[in-house]
Amino acid sequence: MTASVRKTRIKTRAKTSYGKADMKAVSDNPAWTKATTARAKSFDEAFPDIARRARGPQKAPTKKQITLRLDARVVAHFKATGEGWQRRINEALKKAAGI
Repeated sequence: MTASVRKTRIKTRAKTSYGKADMKAVSDNPAWTKATTARAKSFDEAFPDIARRARGPQKAPTKKQITLRLDARVVAHFKATGEGWQRRINEALKKAAGI
């Protein structure tokens, strides 16, 4: 490496930290005030269609979680039927097993 290349690298070394002035210069978000905080909504309120509540643990588990490898075409077939495809696989297996 030549001396001129070395000097160029040193001169163009990037800044490693940013100050408040830097952040203010690139931020297009207004500051939060008491009024904006009071108007704020939770994610559940703002997007009720996509926000789902997680279920808690089952009191008496009726199913057992396992890992099962299925043919890709089988999975694609059941997924194409929409939500609840895993339940439908379970039903098909129960029917095939006669239970």
